[in-house]
Amino acid sequence: MQSKDMHKDMAQGDGLFMAKDINVDVVIAGTGVAGLFTALHLPADKRVLMICKEDMESCDSMLAQGGICVLKDAEDYDAFFEDTMRAGHYENRKESVDIMIRSSRNVIDQLLELGVRFNKNEDGSLMYTREGAHSKPRICFHEDVTGKEITETLQRRVQELPNVEIMEYTVMEDILLQDGCCAGLVARDSSGDTLHIHAGDTVLATGGIGGLYEHSTNFPSLTGDALEVAKEHDVALEHLDYVQIHPTSLYTEHEGRSFLISESARGEGAILLNGKGERFTDELQPRDVVSKAIQAEMDKEGSRHVWLSFENVPQDVILEHFPNIYRTCLEEGYDITKEPIPVVPAQHYFMGGIHVDSDSRTTMEHLYAVGETSCNGVHGRNRLASNSLLESLVFAQRAATKIASEGKDRR
Repeated sequence: MQSKDMHKDMAQGDGLFMAKDINVDVVIAGTGVAGLFTALHLPADKRVLMICKEDMESCDSMLAQGGICVLKDAEDYDAFFEDTMRAGHYENRKESVDIMIRSSRNVIDQLLELGVRFNKNEDGSLMYTREGAHSKPRICFHEDVTGKEITETLQRRVQELPNVEIMEYTVMEDILLQDGCCAGLVARDSSGDTLHIHAGDTVLATGGIGGLYEHSTNFPSLTGDALEVAKEHDVALEHLDYVQIHPTSLYTEHEGRSFLISESARGEGAILLNGKGERFTDELQPRDVVSKAIQAEMDKEGSRHVWLSFENVPQDVILEHFPNIYRTCLEEGYDITKEPIPVVPAQHYFMGGIHVDSDSRTTMEHLYAVGETSCNGVHGRNRLASNSLLESLVFAQRAATKIASEGKDRR
């Protein structure tokens, strides 16, 4: 995949490090599902460079457990729309919600064609699960590692593209400007060299802000880098206080990333219990409501966690739908087929971000933002479960389409 004509090295000064000029058509910061889907939908004649802060495996898209929403049929539109709006406290941008829902079936069909192995029924039809705040099952999934399945599939497909180069351990530090427009990125590679990546269009897909929190389900490397760069250049930001706390992460005394217990576990019947073994809330309410209920119960009891019981979930469902959760809990000393596990809320998702329009354009020309680092208004104040992967893919494709169309206009 190394495209030799992308690179033109230029030594600056007598120092140890080099400043390298790289010329491409599009540069994408981030190799999660949003960045990958953007690359897949760009024209094959565009030279594309993707960079990622760590290795490609260390992106938060890998960690999504529950699944990805889809409009099952036309009759589900109103319910899907209302569920998304209600979870977002009706602060969502209605246009964005509509676009996401109406685009969902096409996205799922594309993923299937690319090779994503969603769970299916015996007749070959897609199997659907349900999560909190959903009025009915409409979530496609692959066991309890849906994000990993989708991300790895997209990675393989992007790596097959001859026009795309990927640079790991390359950190975005700034954007390049020309006549007030974005003209690429400044980055630092694994050798410490500075890269001036000149590009006609730039896409920010660097994920969320979980690394800024003591307890988060995100990778520590997610530190809001794109937000800092945008702020420095007066690119509009939106709803920076809209941070989602996930109700159920596995409680542990160990430091590091919190292990997520998928909301689909509660969708399949798992219940929350206090220290007395009493159920204290409706587990299928929106995430912020359930998180507040857990925190209130912890404050009431003076405890550091509550309990999640799988007693109402059949063992075959646990082993087939939640094998990763089952294995991880076993490693921590808990057998979820026999006993409840300790859970506690943790930072999980960022609904705010860089303000973008319905084509993922920021307020700076030739600068786009997709995925969790962007804010297109789909989620409102609180994200509906399993809308994150869908939203990322839908608006990544729209970014690529817009870049392609504007490229034609400039010719």
